[in-house]
Amino acid sequence: HLCLYISQSTFAISSFRFMATNDLMMELQKDSIKLDEDSEKKVVKMLLKLLEDKNGEVQNLAVKCLGPLVGKVKEYQVETIVDTLCTNMLSDKEQLWDISSIGLKTVISELPPASTGSAMTANVCKKITAQLTGAIGKQEDVSVQLEALDILSDMLSRLGGTLYSFHSSILNCLLPQLTSPRLAVRKRAIIALGHLVLTCSGNIFSELTEHLLAELKRNESTSTTRTYIQCVAGISRQAGHRIGEHLEKIIPLIVRYCNVEDDELREYCFQAFESFVRRIFICRDRCPKEIDPHIPNVMELCLKYITFDPNYNYDNEEEEEEEMMETENGEDEEQESDDEYSDDDDISWKVRRSAAKCLEAIVSSRHDLLQDFYKTLSPVLISRFKEREENVRADIFSAYISLLKQTLPIQSWLHASDASGKDDVPLTMLQKQVPNIVKALHKQLKEKSIKSRQGCFSLLTELANVLPGCLADHIPALVPGIVFSLADKSSSSNMRIDTLSFLHVLLCNHQPEVFHPHIKSLLPPVVTCIGDPFYKITSEALLVTQQLVKVIRPLGKSCTFDAKPYVKDLFPGTLKRLKAADIDQEVKERAISCMGQIICNLGDHLSTDLQPTLKIFLERLKNEITRLTTVKALTLIASSPLKINLRPILGEGFPILASFLRKNQRALKLSTLTALDILVKNYSDSLQPAMIESVLTELPALITENDMHVSQVAIMFLTTLAKVYPSCISKISGSVLAEIFQLVHSPLLQGGALNAIIDFFQALVLTKTTTMGYSELMKQLTAPIYSSGSAEASVMLHKQAYYSVAKCVAALSSACPKEVPAIVNQFVQDVKNPKSSSAVKVLAFLSLAEMGRTMNLSAQRELKTVILEAFSSPSEEVKSAASYALGNISVGNLKEYLPFMLKEIGSQPKRQYLLLHSLKEVISSSPANGLKPYVEDIWALLFKHCECTEEGTRNVVAECLGKLTLVNPSELLPRLKKQLSSGSPHARSTVVTAIKFTIADQPQPIDALLKGCIGDFLKTLQDPDLNVRRVALAMFNSAAHNKPSLIRDLLNAVLPSLYNETNVRRELIREVEMGPFKHTVDDGLDVRKAAFECMYTLLESCLDRLDIYEYLNHVEDGLKDHYDIRMLTFIMLARLSTLCPSAVLQRLERLIEPLRATCSTKVKAGSVKQEFEKQDELKRSAMRAVAALLTIPEVEKSPAMAEFSSQIRSNPEMASLFESIQKDSASLPASESMDMS
Repeated sequence: HLCLYISQSTFAISSFRFMATNDLMMELQKDSIKLDEDSEKKVVKMLLKLLEDKNGEVQNLAVKCLGPLVGKVKEYQVETIVDTLCTNMLSDKEQLWDISSIGLKTVISELPPASTGSAMTANVCKKITAQLTGAIGKQEDVSVQLEALDILSDMLSRLGGTLYSFHSSILNCLLPQLTSPRLAVRKRAIIALGHLVLTCSGNIFSELTEHLLAELKRNESTSTTRTYIQCVAGISRQAGHRIGEHLEKIIPLIVRYCNVEDDELREYCFQAFESFVRRIFICRDRCPKEIDPHIPNVMELCLKYITFDPNYNYDNEEEEEEEMMETENGEDEEQESDDEYSDDDDISWKVRRSAAKCLEAIVSSRHDLLQDFYKTLSPVLISRFKEREENVRADIFSAYISLLKQTLPIQSWLHASDASGKDDVPLTMLQKQVPNIVKALHKQLKEKSIKSRQGCFSLLTELANVLPGCLADHIPALVPGIVFSLADKSSSSNMRIDTLSFLHVLLCNHQPEVFHPHIKSLLPPVVTCIGDPFYKITSEALLVTQQLVKVIRPLGKSCTFDAKPYVKDLFPGTLKRLKAADIDQEVKERAISCMGQIICNLGDHLSTDLQPTLKIFLERLKNEITRLTTVKALTLIASSPLKINLRPILGEGFPILASFLRKNQRALKLSTLTALDILVKNYSDSLQPAMIESVLTELPALITENDMHVSQVAIMFLTTLAKVYPSCISKISGSVLAEIFQLVHSPLLQGGALNAIIDFFQALVLTKTTTMGYSELMKQLTAPIYSSGSAEASVMLHKQAYYSVAKCVAALSSACPKEVPAIVNQFVQDVKNPKSSSAVKVLAFLSLAEMGRTMNLSAQRELKTVILEAFSSPSEEVKSAASYALGNISVGNLKEYLPFMLKEIGSQPKRQYLLLHSLKEVISSSPANGLKPYVEDIWALLFKHCECTEEGTRNVVAECLGKLTLVNPSELLPRLKKQLSSGSPHARSTVVTAIKFTIADQPQPIDALLKGCIGDFLKTLQDPDLNVRRVALAMFNSAAHNKPSLIRDLLNAVLPSLYNETNVRRELIREVEMGPFKHTVDDGLDVRKAAFECMYTLLESCLDRLDIYEYLNHVEDGLKDHYDIRMLTFIMLARLSTLCPSAVLQRLERLIEPLRATCSTKVKAGSVKQEFEKQDELKRSAMRAVAALLTIPEVEKSPAMAEFSSQIRSNPEMASLFESIQKDSASLPASESMDMS
């Protein structure tokens, strides 16, 4: 109807046509609309007619209709639309050019992506491309050419892979445009080429680079050379990973052009360098071989041209500085001037700016050159802080900030324990340059230009973070600038916020004393900012004020500075914000925290103002929005050494705090428990028993294995109560204790929570409460184990629970030494009693072990015989517990037990394994001084057993050797090294495993010695014996994980051996006959698995030392290997997608094949259930890798990936698996989602 309506007599009135077209658009946007063939024809014909309408608004609406129409009509109709639009665009009617071009862009943006497998997209694109390349080549009318280039870029960026067959003709059509007389045409041709290189084949890419190189060598005119250099930069920005191999030829040419006297050409040269550095290092993805040799050269050029300002003399700067700032307006564009040379013609600033940006790119990607940067680059940048052009100065600041960020010590678990002295050198060099930095900046802090001041503050903030305390001597130079920016009327809000945030960092990172002379000038402008109407400024000012309070009166040390005069400035401004109810949430919270700090540090100067302020805190405690912040502020006040009088608010406040313990907000529970703990410690005389009981009733619900941390804090609070209020402990209802006993018997109890329970039991026993005396607690602790007359009860307890109970028994015994002989005797009798269950014996031995470690149990004569008898018990648990007991009892009395143990090891071959475990306990738990007299005997004994054929025994011997070496590394490590030449492979494997046990993630005295000789131990990676190579890999993995600094410098030598172990060895694969079946056994599998595990660890700790392409070759092989190894390499691939996306992109086609093979494998119908499960897990893991690959930017432009994606979507089984993987990863934090398999 609409079509009819538009085409009939109303056609004469444009407003009707407008309304009708609008209605048509509304209809087309509905999903429900279905057109038959006839209607399709009419609608398409009508719309194409409306595109030629005289009325612009009707034309615009008609174009908008094209988008939804593309998805609703058949393919040949879309082709009709495209044909007509192309013809109109290339026709002589100028008025149709624009609207047709918009129409084509609309159609292209609505075409379904190639990955959906739609043939329409390919056909339509081919139609458009053929016409466009023709139009571009004709060069008749520039505006048509520009539009055609624009549309072509659009298509290449969205659907480049689909135009595969046209790439060559597109290239041939675009290259001549680079010499077009119109710069705009050249620019758009460069953009189109950038999109082309993402998806084109290697041959076409080479053809393009060869052409560019040839033209750059020819250097026909400066103008075209500029364009070619821009083009190289454009290609590098889009597809940096591909240009790597051509850099060898490109860079020398561009270096040559840097020396041509043409500022614009130089600017483009530096932009090209920047794009090489940035793209080739993107995401820590290194191609060192390609860019490394050129970095010094490029840096030298940058440093030369960053000071390139031929038309300005900086020497007599001091006098001129003032006038200069008046006249400087930061000209941004070139302007022609007919009279004599003016400042506007000077575009040397563009050269300086591009050199600064290029330096920033180098600095941010080359952490390994830090020392060189501080030697050569830092002084030059500092000297350029005086740059007169504001835009250039901003980039110089930015480059220096990048340098500081690279210098920031890496705060991660990996490096915290691994601080090698090397990292301190750049910091020392920076420290020496601080005076020059401040000298160059402090005058600029008072300049008119806001952009410059913000740059200075950003740089100084970064400096104070990297080197805390480094500005201590320069505070007098900086304070006037800070005050100026805070008080200056012309400062923008952001300027003030930046200044306040710098002041906050400064106050946090320096000693209070350095600020004391300046408080008088600093405080008033900050207090004024608290009253600022803009909430972000107020919020930042309150944060600074809170820090200032700590500076004015630091509580931890004696201080001569008199804070009293400043209270009248600080207090009223903060109080006003604290009282206000109608302010921003962030301001409310910061006002509470700030006031908390004022009362904590200056409460004794507040006199009559104190109590009304505390009353406000009480109000804020009752408000759900502010209660958490208020609890934290009250904790601060309660812990103040000034003993602030909180009594007036405790009566009402304590029950409120108690009620918070049942709220469903975990952070609130934890903060409240901390607050209650401090209040009970510091205000015990003001608390009524009723108040404490109100809290006690809330505690049982908090003690549960579901949240160990809350349980731990609650039990610590109970311990405080037991110490401060022994009387109220009798009121501890059975329910609290019942919960605690339940926790002791839980398999999840360990670490902090267990220690809290131990402290609590010791405090409880000392209260001498009759109902909870020693014997009663012991009975409750051990009841579940002793009640196991029926076996069921003891089965319920997990192995971990026995250790927990034993630790609690030992703690109670150490608190009541009088009870020890009786309880030890009871345990010995339990063990001797043939009727005791194995659970009772295990508990008895573990308890004796825990007690024996800290007490001397030699009074109990029967112990040795009892333990040795237990070594022949039928129960493995009892044997292991007895061995643990012997080791720990020996720790408490080395003189008596250690010689006895060594004698037994020598004379009892059958019990050797258990006795060696005891010895391991002794070596692990004894202080080094106590062990020293016995080292030689133990060493000799261990070496007798290091060639034992039993691998389990060898491992224990190795652990003993490793831990013993830590007692006296300088003497024992060389002895281990000597053993490497031993003829027996067993001995070698024991020695290598021993080294694994000397490497811990904490710094140790042995580290320096290890670093010197670990290379010799790693040579065993080439050992002829398979098992020695496997343990060498395990040792290498441990070093890479716990202390990467040991192996970083050896990687060049070690990696070839490591990679060699990832290969499948045919000679190690054998066939075993099992009845009628033949079964293949691969003896090399364990070694390969160990090698791939090492490779994975290196990704985390030594990525910057790996040649990522060599590494990927082996990952690729692993993707086709055995089940276990494929699982590992899928995880590695997912990790690589995050760490080195562009290297993975280059190899995508080769990586996708094995993934596709895994995802489309079918299990044979008659296979066992395990086979199906195994295959499922493998597919899930492969799909996780695919999901990770899809997160790489630009991956969808790879034809291989697009094809695989469409295969996944079209296969129901794969599609549902992929969806479930995506749901899983969406519900996980980003960091965890990778390591799930």
